[in-house]
Amino acid sequence: MSDIVGLDNISDAEFNREIQNGARFVVFSYCISLIIVSFKRASAIYFIRAGESRFAKGLPYTLLTLVAGPWGIPFGIIYTIWCIFSNSTGGTDVTEEILAGMAQHRS
Repeated sequence: MSDIVGLDNISDAEFNREIQNGARFVVFSYCISLIIVSFKRASAIYFIRAGESRFAKGLPYTLLTLVAGPWGIPFGIIYTIWCIFSNSTGGTDVTEEILAGMAQHRS
């Protein structure tokens, strides 16, 4: 779990309370293009606590995409639009997959 951003120094009780209050695990997308090639990648997994803005956490990836994404033809433009839309709506929620993996790891 050390590769999940936001889980540093969190106790099991605090983690369970956050999950019950609506905390989510989220991945953001970004795009980088170099004229004839475009790459769409995913960020690290972020633990977004209840009450935190998923939009704000994804903003650096959206800005990176706006600057480096649309320059590839044709996929740079397509990936850029997709990444901006995905990040603007809070990223990709992977909470169920992470919790299932954690439950499997504990048993």
